Parts: sequence; C-alpha cells; structure tokens
Amino acid sequence: MLYSAYEMQRSLLASASAFANMGAELLQNPANPFSYFGGGPILASALDVFAHASAPRGKPPFGLGFTEIGGKKVAVTEEIVLQKPFGQLKRFVRKGGKNDPKLLIVAPMSGHYATLLRGTVERMLPGHDVYITDWRDARQVPLSEGQFDLDDYVDYIVAFLEHIGPGAHMLAVCQPSVPCFAATALMNADKNPCAPKTLTMMGGPIDTREAPTAVNTLATQRPHTWFEQNVIATVPMQYPGAGRKVYPGFLQLAGFMTMNLGNHMMSHYDMFKHLVAGDDESADTTKDFYEEYRSVCDMTAEFYLQTIDVVFQNHALPKGEYLHRGQRVDPAAITDTAILAIEGERDDISGLGQTKAALKVTTGLPEDRKQYHMAPGAGHYGIFNGSKWRNSIAPIVEAWIKKFD
Repeated sequence: MLYSAYEMQRSLLASASAFANMGAELLQNPANPFSYFGGGPILASALDVFAHASAPRGKPPFGLGFTEIGGKKVAVTEEIVLQKPFGQLKRFVRKGGKNDPKLLIVAPMSGHYATLLRGTVERMLPGHDVYITDWRDARQVPLSEGQFDLDDYVDYIVAFLEHIGPGAHMLAVCQPSVPCFAATALMNADKNPCAPKTLTMMGGPIDTREAPTAVNTLATQRPHTWFEQNVIATVPMQYPGAGRKVYPGFLQLAGFMTMNLGNHMMSHYDMFKHLVAGDDESADTTKDFYEEYRSVCDMTAEFYLQTIDVVFQNHALPKGEYLHRGQRVDPAAITDTAILAIEGERDDISGLGQTKAALKVTTGLPEDRKQYHMAPGAGHYGIFNGSKWRNSIAPIVEAWIKKFD
C-alpha cells in the first residue's frame, strides 16, 4: 500500500515536472519578450527549480571517461569483472595504467547507488587500480534469486576480494565499515591470502554507543517490530522484484532530507536566486548534487532489519558477540591487515568515536598498523567527496596504502 501510494505520487510529479520544464524553457527562450522583463525570469527560475526537484530519477552513470596520470590525460573504461544477483564488482580500467595498488572501494547499501562515491573514485584513480562494489536496486532483483542479508553482504566482500586476488587494499565508506571489518576479521582468522593489506573505514558505525546521532537514536528508541511494521514495504507488480520485501529508498531519502530540512530548503532557494541572476554555473553545481542525492534504490528487508538489530540495537561487533553464519567475528583475529579510521568533525550520521572504536577492539593488531584521523570541519559527505576529501583526506589514505603495499 505504501509503495503503491508513492508510485502514484511519483507518476503525478513526473507529469508536473515535464510541464514545468516546458514552461521554463518557453519563458527562457530568447525569442520570447517575457524572458527579458517583468516576472518572466523569476517565474522561469521557479519552474526550473520545481522541475528539477520533482523529476523521476534512475541509476546515474559514473561518467569517468578520463583521468590524469603524470600530467597526461588517460582514457578510463568500466568493466564488470564479477556479477552476482545483488551486486557486481566493477573495475575502472585505465588505458596504459601502471602496476599501481589494487583498491576495492566498498559503497554503502543505504538507499543510494554506488555513484554517490563518484568523487571518491575520481580522486583515487590516478594512483590506484580501482574496483567498486556496484550494488543492485533490490526492486530489480526477482524473488527467484533468493534473499540478501548482512551475512550475504560479508560473503560478497570476501568473494570480491578473492576475485581481485592477494595484495588488495579496501576502503569502506560509512555503512559498509561493519561488514568490511567483519570480512577482514574472518579472512585474517582463516589466514586467507586474499585478506586486504589495509582497511580504511570512513564515517562507519562500528560502535554506535559512541556519540550517538539522531540516526542512532531513531534506531534504538523503537523496538525491532516497529521497523518491520512501519518501514518495510512490498515491491509493486511493475518491477522485476515484485513481491520482494524491501526498505524503500524513498523512505531513506525522506529521513535524510528531514534531518537537515532547513539546509535543503536553503540550497534550493539559493539555486533559485542563482537562476534569476543568470549564474547558471552555481545553479548547476546544486543541481548536480541533488541529481545524485535524489537517485535512490531499495534494499532488502532482511538486510535492513539485520543491520538494525546487529549494529544499532545490540552493538554486537564491538561487544564481540557478532556471529556470521554461526561463527563469531573476533576483532582480535585481525593481526595482519593495517587499519585506518577516518571521521569527520561535523558528521551528523556517524558521530565522533564510532569509527575510531575499531582501533580499540583490534587488540591483536600492533599499534604501528593502526592510525586515526579526524577531519576538521568535515561533515559526513565531506569525508569522501568535495575539496576536503580531495585535498586533505585522500592524501592520508594514499600514504597509508603506500606504506603497506
């Protein structure tokens, strides 16, 4: 019922967006005298903002056709090197690329596509052989493919690392810090030769008891049954995954937008002012951000509910109680993989100390194989995208990888 109501609203807004876009183009046409005076420019700008905000969106492309190595422009192509029902391993192949460190970037399965990490990939491309986990929208996966939960997520990471082969490094952004840490612990315990040389975790909820945020509070103040009854929906018939129980991406997006509603409203008002003033470049920057931010996908209900239970409500990993298919995930088993924990000073999703907790529980890892960095002034998205990431944080990650490669 919830999903069907959303689909009806989305269809109506799609039509309204198309008409608004047509109106904006008409009012902006140089042949139209109203585009030069009166309320024409203001109305055109308002229609443009509305059209962009209400337009339907699918999976965005990475669009990274080139990178720069040693001052030279180098072509980049995307290759799917391993495909599984709920996600694929994608490699960014650089033409004439050197024998650089292999880096697996693990994207969040939290309502957005892996393209949310476009800036992360782009910054690491010049000096690394980059792979990324490209998770699939759960509503596109037929029921015949079975289920996908947190245990499956860990298994996928292990499979991806084994496909890449020995000597890889791993970078986990936000939510996947927990399954990446678990996979690393299991692979270290098994002496798996494909265990990552380094694991970098950025803004990850390793121990959400540290500096709880609004996201953490929401997950703990309601019983597990509340989430089952209120945020889980069934995929409608028009999708390949019809009948699958999911946590819809539109609910995740609504939650994040509500947390910072004032900021989002100001961003759109600023975009409107830029359009009125003819500052298309500034307006396009805001549009590009929201084009990505509003592109959402569903996650399976079993993955979402297990994550709520294990990570947010029971804190199983830092307490040493996390079981992966009956096997205890022992943080002390990590003895070889060097760990770098990165946090943003102004992160309102994963509070300060939540990622750093990984360094406390890895008691079997020598201190010289651990490092912590707190990025001053950086919010959650600023630690993996934008100028702070490019200029201040990425060099630390690169140095850490180089140290153990």
